[in-house]
Amino acid sequence: MSTADAENLPSLLPGMLPRLWAFSLRLCGNQHDAEDVLQRACVRALERAHQLQRGTSPLSWMFSIVHSTWINELRARNVRSRSSMEWDDNFLETVPDPGARDPETSFLSGEIIAAVERLPEAQRTVMLLVVVEGLSYVEAAEALGVPIGTIMSRLSRARQTIGAQFADRAAPVARSAGSE
Repeated sequence: MSTADAENLPSLLPGMLPRLWAFSLRLCGNQHDAEDVLQRACVRALERAHQLQRGTSPLSWMFSIVHSTWINELRARNVRSRSSMEWDDNFLETVPDPGARDPETSFLSGEIIAAVERLPEAQRTVMLLVVVEGLSYVEAAEALGVPIGTIMSRLSRARQTIGAQFADRAAPVARSAGSE
């Protein structure tokens, strides 16, 4: 990244904040932690803007910084061994779901969100970046500093885990419907 590009980061950052905020909130699970993590990530990015490599998406770079800031926070709290964060029901009230038009759809959306929250941290992070934020596998790999194969593997395991949770629920319903 040239010096001129590094100088553009302060003007690019405000446009990225809505997506970075949503990612931070989903990653942290509560508003207080998300605010702290996002603030520290923005300060870190502005201090290290010169490290943004030419050809690297500034948004991917920022996702990477938000993620590493959160991991550092987890390590500082000595909770790295926890496989998932507790879901904060207040978070659901802050994220509008334009696709949820009826109670059944709303319930299913909540169930899917809960299933994602139960994933191990590494799988949950990849799922958030690729499925929720729409990053490509290459961008997610770049953001997390892992090979693309790791992204594909984690995403595959996450999808299998979530699929199995819903298949386990559907099996008793199918059995009871077949016995009628």
